[in-house]
Parts: sequence; C-alpha cells; structure tokens
Amino acid sequence: MTNQKYKIGSANIIPSDYPDPDVIRVDDTYYMVSTTMHFMPGCVILRSYNLLDWEFCSYVYEDLDRTPQQQLLDNKGVYGKGMWAASLRYHKGLFYISFVANDTGKSYLFTSADIKGPWKKSEIAGFYHDMSILFDDENDGRVFIVHGNTQIHLTEMKSDLSGPKEGGINKIIIEDDREKVNLGYEGSHFYKIKNKYYIFLIHMPKDKMRTEACFVADTIDGPYKGCDVLHSDLGNWKSGLAQGGIVQANDGKWYGIVFQDHGALGRIPNLVPVTFKDDFPVFGETDSTGQQIAPQSVKVLDNNPDYKYAPLYTSDFTDKKGKLHPLWQWNHTHNTELAKIENNTLEIKTDKIVKNPVQAANTLTQRTFTEKCLGRVTLDASKINEGDYAGLCALEGEYAFIALTKKDGKFFLVTADHTNKYSPWTMNVYNDDFPAFHEEIPLEKLGLDLTASDNNKAIITLQLKFSLHYKDEKVQLMYLNPKTGNFEQVGKDSPLRYTLDQFVGVRFAMFLYSTKTSGGIAKFSDFKYDFW
Repeated sequence: MTNQKYKIGSANIIPSDYPDPDVIRVDDTYYMVSTTMHFMPGCVILRSYNLLDWEFCSYVYEDLDRTPQQQLLDNKGVYGKGMWAASLRYHKGLFYISFVANDTGKSYLFTSADIKGPWKKSEIAGFYHDMSILFDDENDGRVFIVHGNTQIHLTEMKSDLSGPKEGGINKIIIEDDREKVNLGYEGSHFYKIKNKYYIFLIHMPKDKMRTEACFVADTIDGPYKGCDVLHSDLGNWKSGLAQGGIVQANDGKWYGIVFQDHGALGRIPNLVPVTFKDDFPVFGETDSTGQQIAPQSVKVLDNNPDYKYAPLYTSDFTDKKGKLHPLWQWNHTHNTELAKIENNTLEIKTDKIVKNPVQAANTLTQRTFTEKCLGRVTLDASKINEGDYAGLCALEGEYAFIALTKKDGKFFLVTADHTNKYSPWTMNVYNDDFPAFHEEIPLEKLGLDLTASDNNKAIITLQLKFSLHYKDEKVQLMYLNPKTGNFEQVGKDSPLRYTLDQFVGVRFAMFLYSTKTSGGIAKFSDFKYDFW
C-alpha cells in the first residue's frame, strides 16, 4: 500500500460522555459501541475511518422493554441502571451486540447483517456483568464469554449464544484481591491474537486512579497471567484511562480505546497506541521514569482522508427525513402522545404530578460536548398550568435549571438546583426531593411583552452556559434580554459534579413538569448548540 495517508490527532478523541467503549474494524471502517444507560433510543454505535474522527452511525434499539420503570411511570425510573458495557463483534457476516440491563436483570443479544439495523433482539439465559464475546473459530468454532466483577468468569456458550453450553467450560479464571482494590477487575474485553488469549480489564487499586490491566494465556481456560498495562493521567484530570477494547488498523498497528473520567462532562474516550513485546501488550509510551503513559497525540492510518464527518452535536431537532435527530435522546422511554416534534418544535404535555425535573417524563436531552459549550432555546410556556415548571435543565444527578412557572395567574422566571445531597459514590438514589429555588422574577420586570390578542403570553429564550474544567464544573443559567439583545445570567453559577446515582455526564434537557394539575403544555423551538 504505497498511497497510505496518515493523520495526527488528539488522543482525547471525543470530548463527550461515551463510556465503556468497545471497538471493531470491518474492512476499512471502525465501529464503536458505548453505554447509554437510561436514555432512549439506546446502545449507540459510532463510525470512523481513522480512529480519531467519529460520527453517529446507529442505535441498536428504540426502546428496550418499555417497563413501567423505563417509562418513568413510577417517578423513580432506571437511573444508574439500564444497558451497560456492550460487547460488539462481527462474525461470518453478522454484527453481534450483547449487554446486560441492570434494571431488568437480563442479558440481551442483538444481531444484524447491517450495522444500521434492523437488529434482531433475543435474551441470553443468565446474567453476565460486563460480558465480552469470543468466537474461537480455530477451536472447533466454539463460543465463549468472559464476565464478572472481581472474579472474572469464563463461560462456554451455545453456538447461538442463547445460554451456557451444557457440559461446557464454566470457571473462574482471574480473581482480584478485594483487600487491595477499591474497584475489582471488570469491564472485560476478550480477544484471540496469534493463538494466544487476551483479557483486558479495568480496576482501581487502593490509593491509585483507574488502571488498565491485561491477562494472557496459551489456552482458553488458562492459566492467565497478567498485570497493569496502563496507569496514566491525561490532561491533568487526576484520572486514569481504562476499560475499553483494542483494534488492529489496516497497516497492522494496534490501538486501544479506553475512557477517562472528566467530572460532570462524563467519561471520555481516548485513543492509545498498543504494541506487543514478547506477546504481551504495551500501552502508550514510556516516560523518563520508565512508567507507561498515554500520549497527548496519536498518529493513525486514515482509510478515507477526504471523508467529511458529521459533528457529534446538533442544533436541529429533526434529521433530513423529519425524524428525531439521532443526537437527541429521551430521558427514559417517552410517550408519543404527550411529546411530539413538528416543524422543528418540541411540544410536551404532562399527565402526572411530580416534584422535580428528574421525575418528569418526556424530557429531551443531548450530551454536552467539550468543556465550553452552551445551548439556548426559545420556550413558549403560555399554556402551562398553575404550579408547572417548563425550562432548560443541566440534567445529571445534581441538576440545575432555569424555567418559567405560573403562580396566581402570573408568570415568573425561576432558577433552581439540587446539589450536594448525596455522596458522589451513592448509586440508585430515588430522588424524591423538591429542588432548591433561588430566583423568582416576575416576567414583566424582564421587559417581555406578555400580552397578545388579550391572551396571556409567556415566551422567552433561555440559555445554559457550561464550564466543565477540572474541579471547576458549573453552569450559568441565563435568559435573553429583549431590550439589550444580550444573554444575562440569573443568580449565581450552579455547581456540577459527576455522581453515580445517574452515572452519566451532564446534558442539555428540555422539560415540563406539573406539581398541582396535569395537562399543561410547553413548546420549545430554535434550539442552538454553540461554544464559547
């Protein structure tokens, strides 16, 4: 190949929340799957021709099981649960994706001849945490998975992956020392390379950041021997890179895609070169002390150097076909009768009484992208009811929002948040608290025209301005002053941080919820995604 073109780019390949990556190459195209938790549609797949630039490719499902919890009918939802850590494989003309959902307690298998679907859904008997599939064609075509936390299991599966093979291998092959770790081995990625078996894992030794480990064996059932292969910060985030897959480029070189915690922005995919020495993987490069570190930039073969990638953020509610733009996701499964998008306008109607935006159904969300992003939207709250709140939310476990509400027949601009309520390591919290309100400003004081044809009118443009730097994560809640044409902040900055109750990076979210009477309506239009 004499006309190969290479590209150098940042190791931080996607500055947005795409955790638990698994990556494959099919011919000249790379595909990466990522965890989407409780957001719908779910199980996102990205596409690239060079491992540096990525764009949306497809979702595996529109909704998973439509349980009452996945629809937020119980007001608790499946925060911090949903689908986790999928395994992506391509074998004999079929794409395979498997994962568990921690709310249903099930293991799922999706297959398709086309990466864009349609995907055939089935279940795998049993529950296999962070599973990874290996089709062992040179070993009589047998199929295996590795899975587990702290104790890593090898399980031989039926050929159709419907469940464990009767009489097949089923054993613990790797075990962490619980006394020496904060997080035991998990996040398995399983490969066979040159007749050796490789298992890549994440863990967190005590007093250390996240670490990538690898274990190698000559036979499928071991013994496996291994150690940490990457213990490195990148970008001074005081956070290690770990949990992800490896992939071989067309030129024979190997790369790992692993995530790094970036606070409220989420878990960020990073690209790390991988070499092999004496059949053992070496991640990154060696610093002056002999420590393996992740480099700031990476050189890769570009299989399609003239290709123009679609950005991983959008201002449009709909795509060219008039359907919901794929970079938007609903917070849980939405009700099509209560939330609809027409003429690039989102309309939400309520049908229940709740306490806060986390309990609100039919909320539309989009990831934050980079440490300095902002989003604005025009809100028409003219048809909300007394006690309704409609607005723009920085949605995560500890949220903040700016909204319009109706009180004694008048409209008010309000700001609120819900911060520092729990330890950031607390999972599966049922958030039944009212938010803390900080500002309540009558709209007439903002210089807005509130009457039209003798009917009350409440139309305002709201903005969230994010600053997501290390240990300085916050959002400004703003509105457009029609007199000056400038956005003005309301109240103080609201602090943000990553917490495990939702287990996702902070998002833009348009919401409506009712505290007294359901049936109110809010409309959102002219969303603009921007940077500062």
